[in-house]
Amino acid sequence: MELAWKVAEGSEVRLADYDPDYTAKNTSHSEAKEELDKLGAELDGLQELMWAAHHHSLLLILQGMDTSGKDGTIRHVFSHVNPQGCAVQAFKVPTEEEASHDFLWRAHKVTPGRGALTIFNRSYYEDVLVVRVHNLVPEEVWTKRYKEIKHFEKLLVDNKTIVLKFFLHISKDEQEQRLLAREKDKDKAWKVAVGDWKERAYWDEYQKAYEVALSKCSTDKAPWYIVPANHKWYRNLAIAHTLVHVLRGYKDEWQADLEKRGRQALAELRQMRKEAHK
Repeated sequence: MELAWKVAEGSEVRLADYDPDYTAKNTSHSEAKEELDKLGAELDGLQELMWAAHHHSLLLILQGMDTSGKDGTIRHVFSHVNPQGCAVQAFKVPTEEEASHDFLWRAHKVTPGRGALTIFNRSYYEDVLVVRVHNLVPEEVWTKRYKEIKHFEKLLVDNKTIVLKFFLHISKDEQEQRLLAREKDKDKAWKVAVGDWKERAYWDEYQKAYEVALSKCSTDKAPWYIVPANHKWYRNLAIAHTLVHVLRGYKDEWQADLEKRGRQALAELRQMRKEAHK
């Protein structure tokens, strides 16, 4: 059972068709927490296999409006993951050096190597989102980027990177409640930013920009998933479930390779001992 909506390649996304309040039937908050713990333990094992087999890498992209829960997703979904094989990259306003290169340069240099998991907290998709909404470059420039992004992701996939992209879908009302809650919680007040409220004025423009990006850049090999994110517990469960479901498809390959390498290592060890006793 899918808990998030996978965007089919070539489809046209209308975010109004997806309910950010959705939770799968017969799924409760308490059950979700228990299931998330189980999925987290399984993810830990799958990550270890991926790292050891060294066949693939995993790039996971999180996008969404302010307060949609990108940081919370990382904290809760990946709490069991071995930090030695995991990295988080955040994409903010480009530095002077980054701006002097093509828009994908800063992303490509931090994509994961074989065996590693990298999470992008925002990503190169900002260059067809905020750049489009605020007219930071001419339209003729950003419109070409959809095709360039697809080519870039194909390059990654062709070189054994598993690419999964999650759009954390919240409602405008829910965002307002979360922004207001930050102001009232002294422990969260450090997150308060005038810019978040200013960006809310562009809500409709961002929704349209996301619709186009999801429509144009979801492929069979590098799919977008729309995650209902008004309920934080369900958001975490949906992402963990999707991630583990995808990685299970590689488990047999990774295990078979490790078993083969284990047999070879034991044979070499036996041979060494045999020769030492001659």
